[in-house]
Amino acid sequence: MTVIEPAPAPAVLPPLAARARAIGGSPVRDILAVTARPEVINFAGGLPAPDLFDTTGIAAAYRAVLAETPERALQYATTEGEPDLRAALAARTSARGLPTDAADLLVTTGSQQALSLLATALLEPGDVVLVESPCYLAALQVFAFAGARVVAVPGDGEGVDPEALDELVVRERPKLLYTVPTFQNPTGRTMSAARRAEVAAVAARRGLWLVEDDPYGELRFEGERLPWIAAQEGATDRTVLLGSFSKVMAPGLRLGWLRAPAELLRACVVAKQAADLHTPTVNQLAAARYLADNDLDAHVARVAAAYRERRDAMLAGLANSLPEGSSWERPEGGMFLWARLPESYDTTDLLSRVVRHDVAYVPGAPFYAGEADRSTMRLCFVTQTPERIGEGLRRLGEGLRAGVR
Repeated sequence: MTVIEPAPAPAVLPPLAARARAIGGSPVRDILAVTARPEVINFAGGLPAPDLFDTTGIAAAYRAVLAETPERALQYATTEGEPDLRAALAARTSARGLPTDAADLLVTTGSQQALSLLATALLEPGDVVLVESPCYLAALQVFAFAGARVVAVPGDGEGVDPEALDELVVRERPKLLYTVPTFQNPTGRTMSAARRAEVAAVAARRGLWLVEDDPYGELRFEGERLPWIAAQEGATDRTVLLGSFSKVMAPGLRLGWLRAPAELLRACVVAKQAADLHTPTVNQLAAARYLADNDLDAHVARVAAAYRERRDAMLAGLANSLPEGSSWERPEGGMFLWARLPESYDTTDLLSRVVRHDVAYVPGAPFYAGEADRSTMRLCFVTQTPERIGEGLRRLGEGLRAGVR
């Protein structure tokens, strides 16, 4: 008689890496998944308005590239990026006051990848990274995933406090300061010209990398354009400037870039070779063709005019929607408005109840590296039309009142 032995239990698999177990997902992405219903008026996501995409111009650029150079467009490319696109980006950067050659630039798969590449090239586990308070959420994710210790620099309406920055650099010996100085995510605030010069001076005096992220700078509604920190005296050899087409052309292209000193740029190229070899060739060539055939600045001006109208619609409705004692900042451009409710309000706890009224925002707490202000929220004003903004704010006010009750 044949006896069939029971199959042995499968061996337990090795665990995930500690960093993968320790770092959670993006709260913004989680909120977007919950609020994907079309009836929800979504102030949560940082989504450019799809009705303002230049679909005609972008489609024509893709058609031209695929018709004229299909073998090149569909082939592997160099890691650094397509020469035509790098040359066009260098020209645009130089025209804005920062002399740049194509060799100074690396094309990335969105500027989010640029952050990841910099973390790979610069950070060891345990290294200190300084950030603004509050700070762009996905940057906090990148630095945490790299095993860095993230420390918030105190600041005010003009950005990080240079004296506090100087003290922290002496005490913590950080590798870098990460900042979004123009129309910051999440607050919408802009660092003054004087403050930019002071930050650059601290970096030069103390020995510090500066990572200047500028995805929103072209979306200015009012006021004068301010020079990049990277253009400040003494900052050129220690500043990495990040840019993106996501907010001015289309996020689905996944095209960003970084400008960095040669040694660091080369390290980022090697890191990118290990990550994805190169950014999709067809997207790069289409973007270069779009820049050659169209006036991107004119398109951005049209987008900014529409976004200004939407910002004004949100500003006009906040007083009747947020509880008495609330305050908010008036951004001169960008995509976001930052509001602070009275201290008794916890916007994280309230969100699930507010969403029942078919409107959504992002609670402010996840944007803090240190102690969070749980009464804050981020509102994106660009995705919705002025009419939808008005209705969304009505629902927001209704939801907040119901949530407190």
